[in-house]
Amino acid sequence: TLRDCLDAQEALNVRLVRVGTFSHLRNAADGRDPANQARHAKVEMLRSRIAAATSFVASEIAGLPDGSIERFLASEPGLEAHRRDLEFVLETKRYRLHPEAERALAALGEVFGAPYRVYDRTKSSDMRFEAVEDGEGTVHPVSFNTYQSDLERSPDPVLRRRASESFAKGLSTHRNGLAAAYSTELRTQVVAARLRGWASTTDMLLSGQRVERRLYELVHDAILADLPPIMRRWARLVRRVLGLDRLHACDLKAPLERTTPRATWAEGVELIASGLAVLGPEYGRIVRRALAERWVDRANNLGKSSGAFCSTPYGVHAYILITWADTLRDVFTLAHELGHAGHLMLAGAKQRYVNTRPSLFFIEAPSTLNERLLGRSLLAATNDPSRRRWVISQILGTYFHNFVTHLLEAELQRRLYAMAEADRPITATLLDETQAEVLRSFWGDELEIDEGARLTWMRQPHYYMGLYPYTYAAGLSAATAVAQAIEVEGPPAVARWLRTLEAGGTRRPLELLELAGVDLSTDRPIRQAVAYVGALVGELESLF
Repeated sequence: TLRDCLDAQEALNVRLVRVGTFSHLRNAADGRDPANQARHAKVEMLRSRIAAATSFVASEIAGLPDGSIERFLASEPGLEAHRRDLEFVLETKRYRLHPEAERALAALGEVFGAPYRVYDRTKSSDMRFEAVEDGEGTVHPVSFNTYQSDLERSPDPVLRRRASESFAKGLSTHRNGLAAAYSTELRTQVVAARLRGWASTTDMLLSGQRVERRLYELVHDAILADLPPIMRRWARLVRRVLGLDRLHACDLKAPLERTTPRATWAEGVELIASGLAVLGPEYGRIVRRALAERWVDRANNLGKSSGAFCSTPYGVHAYILITWADTLRDVFTLAHELGHAGHLMLAGAKQRYVNTRPSLFFIEAPSTLNERLLGRSLLAATNDPSRRRWVISQILGTYFHNFVTHLLEAELQRRLYAMAEADRPITATLLDETQAEVLRSFWGDELEIDEGARLTWMRQPHYYMGLYPYTYAAGLSAATAVAQAIEVEGPPAVARWLRTLEAGGTRRPLELLELAGVDLSTDRPIRQAVAYVGALVGELESLF
């Protein structure tokens, strides 16, 4: 009976994923369209109804006499696919509430998701930014997408600074409203943790990732101890090369080369296929199909979600959203998203739906590895000093994105959850001040903390996704170790990696990494990855 119930629940969730993916992708393509908004809202209501209607399953499993699930697993082979979920229910049963309370909370899932929807709708539909002129008088429109994918990377300091001012001004008009949304998100998690009896909100959020608190803290502390001196050296290099008196947040992604290498879509396809060829023919076929069969939404349009992401509904194929601007940087971003596509399609081909997705702790390792492999391929293909400087800068950019941008998001989260648990009101002013403190503690006196920097907390949706930001640093630490193993060992390391991808979510994150040959139970791989960043900075210092 338990087997039949869990199989039926799995089949229902597969259908829900397809419906949800459709509405999500349409809304991400144009969040201003009322039909897309309504469809997306309808699916969220459906999710809550289904969650409430099926909440009894976990409650009844948790209520079985001790030892029952272990006996069932031993006697019924059909339950093996559900082992992970059954074990999770047993591990967290002491934090479960009365079945009726669980049902009520599940029914309110749509309400609990409101802070993120407010943020997303505000960003995609309501924010407006003033157009700006560059140093030659040409007018440039400013939007979330154009600023993050193009304008903050402009080599023109006039355009970059003016765009930053416009962007900050546009953000600030929604500062108090979005602060209220984020404060509500924090309080929701804090109250849920208290109701369930968790020692802390962090412990509750990490439980779903199958990650111990010690490992979470280790990622933060190892990087924040070793990386700031290296990145301050890099900041001084940027200031020197760009000829700036002071470095602002809007200068951190400015190119050190005067010209940014261009790459058409067709050129990008070939560069990625070549760079990822080391992962073998099966992986290569997934990449080729994604790029040839229009799995990628690459147009730039108003209302489109900012950034890039990959969505892979079980039993179909991956869908990737990116804003393509014909730059080599876009090639790196696309390679990153193809890492998610290749991972989840390989896992989906080998595992049932319930075991396809691994812990969030692992999810960014396949994507960041692809960026490393692409960078290695590009360096091997050129002796041109300028291009080599640019490629090294982009490889460093991968580490900047994951070890700096996202880990500082995570550090902001770490501080804010502590404040929320102490019942401190989370206001816009507190968010601004805490963001400034996080940046100042990392950059020291090397960075000018202007209004745009203080409003960084408004730029990413990750704050509404639990403890997601730190997983980028964890994933890249693992990816660095795997990349180095591939460089040294070749095919054996690739074979281990592909087996790891195919394993999907059948193992806990540290066990998955062990399958790939990486021991992340200590800080050694993390500190080695940070040391690699130091080597990249040193190489750039010698080239400039």
